[in-house]
Amino acid sequence: MHVRNYLSAAIYALPTLAQGSLAGNTESTTDDPFEVYTISAENITAKFIPYGARLTSVLVPDRSGNVQDVVMGYDDPKQYLIDTETSHTYFGAVVGRYANRIKNGTFTIDGVEYHVPENENGGIDTLHGGFVGYDQRNWTVTAHTTSSVTFTLLDKGFESFPGDVITHATYTVDTKVTSENPRGFPQLTSKLVSLALTEKTPIMLANHIYWNLNAYKESTVLNDTFLQLPLSHRLIAGDSILIPNGTILEAADSYGGSVDFTAGKLVGEHIEDTYGLCGDDCTGYDTCFLVDRPPWYPATPNTLVPVLRMNSSTTGISLEVSTNQAALQIFTCDSQNGTIPIKPSQVKRNEADGHGGTNYLNQYGCVVVETEGWIDGINNPQWGQLPQQVYSPEDGPAINWATYKFGTIE
Repeated sequence: MHVRNYLSAAIYALPTLAQGSLAGNTESTTDDPFEVYTISAENITAKFIPYGARLTSVLVPDRSGNVQDVVMGYDDPKQYLIDTETSHTYFGAVVGRYANRIKNGTFTIDGVEYHVPENENGGIDTLHGGFVGYDQRNWTVTAHTTSSVTFTLLDKGFESFPGDVITHATYTVDTKVTSENPRGFPQLTSKLVSLALTEKTPIMLANHIYWNLNAYKESTVLNDTFLQLPLSHRLIAGDSILIPNGTILEAADSYGGSVDFTAGKLVGEHIEDTYGLCGDDCTGYDTCFLVDRPPWYPATPNTLVPVLRMNSSTTGISLEVSTNQAALQIFTCDSQNGTIPIKPSQVKRNEADGHGGTNYLNQYGCVVVETEGWIDGINNPQWGQLPQQVYSPEDGPAINWATYKFGTIE
């Protein structure tokens, strides 16, 4: 990862955004925030829209060679706007300027207290950047090829965050043989690169992708989806509304070991022991798991480490996530109630497969994976996360880098 290149790219994009035109290696596009941009490589196709720099579909083969769409979303891109105005699920979007939750909507930088809008729990905390976060912004397409697309957003003090920030969100698909991918499996790469332009400010972005590797052939992911978090021996404890209370828990010793996924197990294996983990009167996971890198993986923005492995016994589809981030939020759709329909294209595939399945996103019908920093790290300086969450114009970029590598199991 070359910082100098990203600085040049960020500066290059500024006049582009001001003019409302496109830059870089582009194809003919419009200013329509719901235009679909498709990228593909062997055995993988991904689709995006500028509204929220949002991933809308990932097509990969199952163990039988049939193509499946393994993310939740909508076939009709304009449905994402309706979703924002109703359920506000954040399906597939980039969230920011600060992902996850900020206690009381306040934080302090160099002795100055800042206040951003509290948009969750009736005005108690800030979630994913405020009332109009990055998920609701119409990003500019600044590059598009057959295998890559880049969205750019100039944040001029949105939602009362201090200063201006420019972000490039670049998505790439490939099957290149590398040391990290020696068998050349189909892979999606996400790079979120942000620069503080004018003031010192919090920056912590994340992709908010709802994964379902059984492609909704089962009503939930509880009994067919294996999940492993090999480096997450610890997690951040929260209160009844999921605001950190400053405590770090050992996974093996907490909630009857139900939060210990280091060796891997079915999502639903011990879920009955998680009561209260995902908030008041809630059973399931909405949890910030920490990534404790082994010493042979240096903790720098230039290195990726595998943090999650997941597979479905129903389809045989497997997923490995690697990232440079210090934590990942895992959410098992605990609050869903079966009222949001899955994509008609997913229903059609399941009917064609003769498998049937569910037509709705049920409770525990997904696994959301957000690679990011420690939740509310800006209000817990004792954790030592401020250098990775607060940036000034004198600093290099904030880089959220993640890969999603797909395969199959027998």
